Amino acid sequence: MNAKLVFLGKLADLAGAAEREVAPGPLADVLAALPVQLAVALLDERVRLALNGELIAHPEGAVLQPGDELAFLPPVSGG
Repeated sequence: MNAKLVFLGKLADLAGAAEREVAPGPLADVLAALPVQLAVALLDERVRLALNGELIAHPEGAVLQPGDELAFLPPVSGG
């Protein structure tokens, strides 16, 4: 079973889809397997991450398990 990445807002446009299935494992490995431009955008300090619906305070140590969903939340501009 795979894990799922969910891209919201402009990140979905950059990823070319709102979701992507990936092999489970350390977040660093998951990001390394993505296109460079997308991985760089996902590593922006303003992008928040939510693992299975819970915001992650320190994503650098995250490890995706089979069936996990990791959402990338871009900064929102108000107006």
